Amino acid sequence: MWVLLMEQKNESSVTGFILLGFSDRLQLELVLFAVLLIFYIFTLLGNTTIIALSYLDPHLHTPMYFFLSNLSFLDMCYTTSIVPQFLFNLSGADKSISFGGCIVQMHISLALGGTECILLGVMAFDRYAAVCRPLHYTVIMHPRLCALMASASWVTGFANSLLQTELVFLLPRCGRNKLDHFFCEVPHFLKLACVDITVNVYVTFFAGVIMLLTPVALIMFSYGLIVRAVLRIKSTAGQRKAFGTCGSHLTVVSLFFGTAIYVYYQPSSNNSQDQDKFMSLFYTVIIPMTNPLIYTLRNRDMKGAMKKVLWKDFDSR
Repeated sequence: MWVLLMEQKNESSVTGFILLGFSDRLQLELVLFAVLLIFYIFTLLGNTTIIALSYLDPHLHTPMYFFLSNLSFLDMCYTTSIVPQFLFNLSGADKSISFGGCIVQMHISLALGGTECILLGVMAFDRYAAVCRPLHYTVIMHPRLCALMASASWVTGFANSLLQTELVFLLPRCGRNKLDHFFCEVPHFLKLACVDITVNVYVTFFAGVIMLLTPVALIMFSYGLIVRAVLRIKSTAGQRKAFGTCGSHLTVVSLFFGTAIYVYYQPSSNNSQDQDKFMSLFYTVIIPMTNPLIYTLRNRDMKGAMKKVLWKDFDSR
């Protein structure tokens, strides 16, 4: 296998790959560069803030914020695996990416995307335990179990990515090196192959079912139990509080999975190439930036921790 992979590397080592992106629209490239740079900075700042607050405030040393810190770190890495290269390609006439760079970008972005799918499912289980089993919550969500579930999410995501990336790069491309996309992504990379890709299509489909649809099913099942438990609460204030603990997570889940399922399971004939690119921009750039906003604006604990940290810094001066 590695011999074939080295042959593929020799085939593309001279020029690497060309990421066409939005190269046919020069004015749009200038606008995208400015907007993406701002979004990327806000993504780093927002997610770093959540990680820092979760570490600094003892009241946030809970399973929910442990998983949220994992999600924030994941989002930063995911965006960083794509946006800097895209900004470089937008800034000039050079639209290339090296063979090794393309492998790394595909592997890391696919791994982190799969990890986020599973992690969001794990976070739904955490919300189920908090709402439906409040008296046993600390016993169920033991720190060791939380660490195990988070580790399993990361390992599964990277294992899936390793398999798919290797299968994709083993395909002969017969000199084709132009990707009609802004980053190295499996579905678009398969279009460069000059052999039958039926096996790869099936592998991608079944991997998508496992990494995308399985967590969605688990999330829907968890929230079904949560809704049933909340409706049994007699007080309106109690219902509002219970739903409030799940609102941020449910919003993030809807945005992430809704976009991902639309992109990966919509028939290609129904989507223009530009529509695919803009939808990919949404889940690779917009969602990682909005996640911190959703969790801070809708979360009293997070807003309280931010005020305490800022007030402490102000007092120290």
